[in-house]
Amino acid sequence: HTMVVGKPPMEDTWLGWATERIFLPMVRSVLPEVVDYHMPDFGVFHNWIVVAIDKSYAHQARKVACGIWGLGQMMLSKFIIVVDSNVNVHDTEEVMFHLASNVDPERDTFTVKGPLDILDHASSICGTGSKMCIDATKKNSQEGYRRDWPDEIRMDAEILQTIQDRWNEYGIG
Repeated sequence: HTMVVGKPPMEDTWLGWATERIFLPMVRSVLPEVVDYHMPDFGVFHNWIVVAIDKSYAHQARKVACGIWGLGQMMLSKFIIVVDSNVNVHDTEEVMFHLASNVDPERDTFTVKGPLDILDHASSICGTGSKMCIDATKKNSQEGYRRDWPDEIRMDAEILQTIQDRWNEYGIG
């Protein structure tokens, strides 16, 4: 039996996604605010982790990222994106929307030094380098946000249904 690994997506993609589901209960046992997480194949399952949390206090995203860096092989994670619990971590477009909408790079990112995968050719020293957390959660005044956080604009369900029902009539379908 053999598995071919390489630039994703490859056969190990399915094993990587299976480990997400297998280890989610264990991650929650240490970090109970974690709602879900995803290790996209483009990050080769350890270079990029998206984590949804049920946020209840300031800088909780930072706490979660540091906790993840303390969990076994997750210590090799190079980028951790933390989003609110309503964000689908498996939908890259949705995650990127919240990253672009909710992040002030100066306020919401931090880097640390630590272990990296020895196959990571980007680090200057084999097996060690820098990692980044990006907090894409809604902010509050304790995190330096001095305005009311806006609600996400959503199209009314009735309007969406009307558009869908009349799509061909509009000459778009």
